Amino acid sequence: MSANPPEALPEASAAEADPDARRTTRRQWLAVAVLSLSTFVVVTSEMLPVGVLTPMAEGLDTSQGAAGFSLTITGLVTAVAAPTVPRLLGALDRRLVLAVAMVVLAVGNVLTAVAGGFGALVVSRVVLGLGMGAVWGLASAVAVRLVAPRDAALAVSCAVGGVAAASVVGVPLGTVVGNAFGWRAAFASLGGVAALLAAGLALALPRLPRPAVPTGPDEPAAPEPLLRAPAVRLGLVLIALLVTAHFAAYTYVRPVLEDLTGLSPTPIALLLLLYGVFGLVGNFVAGARAATRPRSTVLVLTGGIAVSIGLLALLGELTAATSLAVALWGLTYGGLSVAGQIWMTRAAPERVEQVTGVYVGVFTAAIALGAFLGGAVVEAASLTVLLGSAAALAGVALAVGLAGPGPGARS
Repeated sequence: MSANPPEALPEASAAEADPDARRTTRRQWLAVAVLSLSTFVVVTSEMLPVGVLTPMAEGLDTSQGAAGFSLTITGLVTAVAAPTVPRLLGALDRRLVLAVAMVVLAVGNVLTAVAGGFGALVVSRVVLGLGMGAVWGLASAVAVRLVAPRDAALAVSCAVGGVAAASVVGVPLGTVVGNAFGWRAAFASLGGVAALLAAGLALALPRLPRPAVPTGPDEPAAPEPLLRAPAVRLGLVLIALLVTAHFAAYTYVRPVLEDLTGLSPTPIALLLLLYGVFGLVGNFVAGARAATRPRSTVLVLTGGIAVSIGLLALLGELTAATSLAVALWGLTYGGLSVAGQIWMTRAAPERVEQVTGVYVGVFTAAIALGAFLGGAVVEAASLTVLLGSAAALAGVALAVGLAGPGPGARS
């Protein structure tokens, strides 16, 4: 028998015995940060026309309505690309796919910068939508593979946080660049940053082959179609209703603050900044809570969105009530994307890429539908009717969520 005492179990062996004990390294967090910056640039590229709409329309010799339609084009292409891309990837390295998608996004931005008319703008936004669908559709599924299991929810929050940050920082920053150097320079700058991030993804991310499919005696030979899972169906219906309601109202938030509340441009800018800051807070708070309670988190956020829009409809003439409603709206909607994402991955843990793609597709299609329906209601009725209708639709989403099953607390 050896006189030496037995050596302590190495850290690596302990981590293998208990995966939740493994810690995420700095290099892994760097990969998550690059992924988050990529989603930030993706959504900034989509939304930038909002901030430079007037000079953009003048430069393309078209109407503001036609220039604004470019957002709808991007949203619809993304809605198709996001669920389609995961089906076509096969065994391709996801790191390579993300890097190529960012190159496509860069090309779309450059094409927008050099567009000479509406037709060229449409082509550029279609290209941009293809890159956006691939990046946004894969970001959350890839994020959980970059970190230790204990940090999965935080990694998803960071990846989706780029989406929230784009509204707070990205679009205003792009607008500043557009005002100083012209709207074409703003899109060209985004193209350059996207190209740099393509290289960053290729360098920072590890090799990411196709996710392994669970095997074992209890696993079916082939996974059932996603839409046969009750929690997946319910989650998609809830998200479709809620995001449609949100964007029907949010697309016209500035006219609401101008006409109903009677605010001038400076207070409006401060309120929208307040909305964005609370949105970032909501993103991380909801991500942490949804990691263990996805269904209740999504339902709380749904109720908060319905209440906030309802407050604007009923008390929108009062500045204090409007400020409270806007803060609550930002807090609850800011957490929706990450909480909905976690709902989906819990509902179909063996098909994370596919369910994420479908989720992003439904989400972006609902954005386009909400903006369209909001415009139709405003033209036919009034801003107050729009807010009331949007709050009612959010209430329907809450009722749907309460009536059906949610995903398990953990997969």
